[in-house]
Amino acid sequence: MSQTTLLEEVVQWSKDTCRLEVKSVLPKLISMHYKTESWEEHIHVLKIITDMFLPHLSLSELEDECFSKVLPKVGKMFNTLMEEITNQVGGLSIQNTEIHSFLRNILQVMVQVLEVLSGCVRHVCSFEEAPALDSIRSLPSCILKVLRNTFQHCKESGEVYCGRLSLVGDLLQGLFKEAYSLQKGLMGLMDRISLENTASEDDVSDIITVIHSLLDICSVISNLDIALHANTWKFIIKQCVKYGSLVEERLRHGDITSCLCDDLLASFHSCLELAEQISQAGPQQVAHSPEYKLFQKTTKMCRFFANTLVHYIKEFKAFLSKSCRRFHQLYLQIVSKFPPSLCSTVLPSPLSDELNGAVLVPMDALLSQLLPLRPFAESVLNPSQHLSPETELPHCLLLVSVMGQFPSHPEEALQLWCDGSHFPEDTPRLPLFRALFQSFRRCCTERRVPVLLPGVMLKGQAQGNVTLHHHVCVMLCARVASLPPEHFPLLERSLLEAVLQPDTQTALLATDVWCFIARYGTAELCLHHGLLTAQLVKSCGGESYQLSHLSLLLRRMVFLMTPEHQMELVERFPPSQDDNLPVWCHILLRALSHDARQRVEADIITLTNTTVTNWQKAGCKLGQLDKVNIALLSLLMVVRGVSPEAECESSALTIISQLWVAMCPSQVQIHPSIQCTLKLLLSMSAILVKSFDPQVICQALVCVGAMVSEKCPDDLLLAALDFLASLGKVFIPHDSQSQVLPRLSDLFGALLAERSWLINQHALEAFAHFAEVTNHEEVISQSLSSEDTKNKVVNFLSKTINAQETVETRLERLRLETPVLERHNSILETNEETAAEVSVASTGDDQSTTDREPCPKRARQETSVEEEYSRYLQTAESALRALQTLVEGRATDTPVPPPHWVTSRLQELQTLITHISTANPPNR
Repeated sequence: MSQTTLLEEVVQWSKDTCRLEVKSVLPKLISMHYKTESWEEHIHVLKIITDMFLPHLSLSELEDECFSKVLPKVGKMFNTLMEEITNQVGGLSIQNTEIHSFLRNILQVMVQVLEVLSGCVRHVCSFEEAPALDSIRSLPSCILKVLRNTFQHCKESGEVYCGRLSLVGDLLQGLFKEAYSLQKGLMGLMDRISLENTASEDDVSDIITVIHSLLDICSVISNLDIALHANTWKFIIKQCVKYGSLVEERLRHGDITSCLCDDLLASFHSCLELAEQISQAGPQQVAHSPEYKLFQKTTKMCRFFANTLVHYIKEFKAFLSKSCRRFHQLYLQIVSKFPPSLCSTVLPSPLSDELNGAVLVPMDALLSQLLPLRPFAESVLNPSQHLSPETELPHCLLLVSVMGQFPSHPEEALQLWCDGSHFPEDTPRLPLFRALFQSFRRCCTERRVPVLLPGVMLKGQAQGNVTLHHHVCVMLCARVASLPPEHFPLLERSLLEAVLQPDTQTALLATDVWCFIARYGTAELCLHHGLLTAQLVKSCGGESYQLSHLSLLLRRMVFLMTPEHQMELVERFPPSQDDNLPVWCHILLRALSHDARQRVEADIITLTNTTVTNWQKAGCKLGQLDKVNIALLSLLMVVRGVSPEAECESSALTIISQLWVAMCPSQVQIHPSIQCTLKLLLSMSAILVKSFDPQVICQALVCVGAMVSEKCPDDLLLAALDFLASLGKVFIPHDSQSQVLPRLSDLFGALLAERSWLINQHALEAFAHFAEVTNHEEVISQSLSSEDTKNKVVNFLSKTINAQETVETRLERLRLETPVLERHNSILETNEETAAEVSVASTGDDQSTTDREPCPKRARQETSVEEEYSRYLQTAESALRALQTLVEGRATDTPVPPPHWVTSRLQELQTLITHISTANPPNR
């Protein structure tokens, strides 16, 4: 019987005939199936096999009698059909009816192939008993290959058919629909299969293949159909968990988690885009927006992917060490898109709440699962990681969240995060507290904006929004309160390191936490830390940011000591000794108990008086002035907290008055040590000004005038402004007004005209304070000599703002300033001498870093010829005056004759000066 005759006869058979002839006819049909080259005939034979004879095979016969022999050819034929489309699609057009018909026939055959495979799946599922995997082994592998090719073709159809999609669109839609149904049926079939722990290697391999094949399909269908995508992932995770112990060592865990992360991010970004589109319609139109339903669906997908990822990590965390860095980046990427991140978008409340619940809440659960994993801790605490500016704040908040989750985890997790790495062979890992301080320091822009976070609950009420500093400080203190004692050495080391670095706000955060420890701990612990800090302050040489930060810590620590311990501090660092004055010049005396305060005030007054007297007896030599300045700095702390006792105030007043008389205005500009003395005298005089003799005030104004007429340091001008403002409280006698008031007017006029925005702002404040309380109103009018100065004062008093930055402009400026500040801090940290040189060079080029309002980038300032002459002559004059002081022996205790070559060099300079004086400028 020929093939054609056989096929014609078979199609006429009844079910009973097919059942009786299945053993004899099925092998012949399978042979015909293999030999045929025509896909129309091929699909015809395939349908006869599956529709008429497959139902008469038992479950145990399906694989050996049919699937293993038929399905491999089905897969090859399907690939051939795909290749034919690729080869012929270039000629597709409405005019080319032959190619049009040819391609449509191919797509119809592909649909029929999928229908045949679906029929096979339905038949297997029709058995009451669950099939064994080896009885259908060829079916899943064939279906999965066909499905992947089908979905890939549908996904790329826009590119494949190049604008001619409408010619075959109906068939592609049918193809996708049939593939959707086939995959759904296959997953239902696989759900019915169960493997025992004693399953064969082939069965386990088949399950692994199914899981990984569907994983590959997931990457294809992610943009095709939301429901199919979600159901596929549900099946994958369900199978992984179902056969956990059998497959866990062979699963591609990295690929699975990476795909989940990618799908979560893709859905999340889609949500953000939709939310921005919806928010443009206004908050009142959110629920009525046409995109809102799509937003809700996409949000559900976000929640699904996030929860699925958490579930998978929970089940297979032992196999995910290589994925921990990816999880870390995922957390940062998601949190960076939510407030208070500066790159987040402000969304209407309904949209924001939905996104928070769908993504941020699962992120906390994700962190809880990852926290015990060493590789995750190593990724987060990596000392050499480089984060983008957008992820610096999320990283800081991640570290804070880690601290918040410690109570729900065992002690091992606390050790993992808090102890850092100990051995060279360990992956480098910072201690958590140190990492948090470093991360907080890098959030420079966020601190300056400032960003705001929700406050913690207090007495059942949620606090308002708080700054990042407040948020981190509260969480740190809460964690310190429950920290086991063995972790305190590392905590103290991290606190000290944070205090000794150049960023002031980070040092302030560490100081806040340190003071909490002092208050929360025992009085003895507070004393111990106070004595340690005092010793560190004493050992700091000269002015530095370390001294500034340590002195702040010491100042606050003294407030927390008991009266007995304060007295012990006085005994350990007696203020009657010169070498202890660097400690007491930074302590507020009002923090001390009555007895301790009286002791310190008396000792400092006595020592200062002795130091000043000895200096005057020695001829007021510059070499001893630094010692006087240290004593005066301590005296300033006494004056600031002066006791009601008249004797203390009187003694300080006597010392200050003596020094004012000794001040030489001509030397102030030349010697930095005299400038320091002048600054201290001005600060103390501003406090005690009511008790001064008018002649002393006049002498002070003469010295200030000499400084203002030249270029002097900003800190000295600020002290001068405080002094000038305090003069508003003083009535100058009539016989002294002619000496004092004109100088006062001239000084205010000069300082109000300063180009430096810093000095100008403080000058306005000082003048306003003076004008508010003074009886000498003529000074006010005489100070406002120019119209420009008068306008600035009027605008200041009326709080008129000339120009205001937009939020976007200010944020951009802060971002541009941040790297400048970081470079400055880095220079301070690595080489303070280099920082000083850079500062001097910058001052030399730009005259002053405060010449104008700060801005991200400023144009180079042109210097006039007159300014250049003045600057060079001033430099030469200052150098010659310093040389004169050295030659006369006033800079040292004992005069030393100058070297022999000094005379010849001076003669050369004289010749040069004569040549400059007689030279004629060139004609222009």
